[in-house]
Amino acid sequence: MLIHNRLLITGAAGKLGRHLRQALKPCCRTMVLTDVAPMEAPAENEEVREADLRDEAAALGLMRDVDAIVHLAGIIVEAPFDEILKSNIVGGYNVWEGARRAGVRRIVFASSCHAVGMYRRDERLDAQSPKRPDGFYGLSKAFTEDLARLYYDRHGIEAACLRIGSCLPEPVDARMLATWLSPDDLALLVSACLSVPYLGFAVVYGMSANAQTWWSNDSVDYLGYRPRDSAESFRGKISARPGPLDRDDPQVIYQAGSFAAGLKP
Repeated sequence: MLIHNRLLITGAAGKLGRHLRQALKPCCRTMVLTDVAPMEAPAENEEVREADLRDEAAALGLMRDVDAIVHLAGIIVEAPFDEILKSNIVGGYNVWEGARRAGVRRIVFASSCHAVGMYRRDERLDAQSPKRPDGFYGLSKAFTEDLARLYYDRHGIEAACLRIGSCLPEPVDARMLATWLSPDDLALLVSACLSVPYLGFAVVYGMSANAQTWWSNDSVDYLGYRPRDSAESFRGKISARPGPLDRDDPQVIYQAGSFAAGLKP
């Protein structure tokens, strides 16, 4: 399954990064791991490099001889705009510009369903649905998707923007029956995006094979992503838990879930 010589994973200290650090080892000869947070010591065929992607020079320094990037780094919750700007937007720009300068040809980006969180739950979305972010966090993901599109159109850097739903060991509420992505399916999805001969520019909804869904990946079937898990096996467990019952609650109306708290329907 060896695909790349050197694979860079940003945000490698986070929960997704730690999982992919193990799952993607068959994809590369050398894995370069970076984060601002402490990481485990490097194993064989690993390099661990602490770097702040808000620093353009530091980001560029990570790119030496890298074939592909899995970009997970950034703030992963709603936060004040200034923090989101520096970490997610400036950091994202530094990744793509560093990749351009270093000749990196493929990036897999951990976008989010919050780039389209202001759609109602009775609406079905695909890759062509206009973005409707539900906050500054979702806005930063929408921006970086457009950044990826720009760098593909102008510089030929292939990109997959994964609108990840809820990547946890198991769903914990009714919303996640539609949005759940198992960690193992995340690894399958990222591996597919790294290994497909032609990636181009792709927007992909990060979800398992859930019986209930608001999203369609029909337009990116060429990736060969075939999820193996489903939230349906947890439906009985979820149904036994109390949840929001007010159908006029924005958390119930919108796909954003708790990110829509306090909004007017």
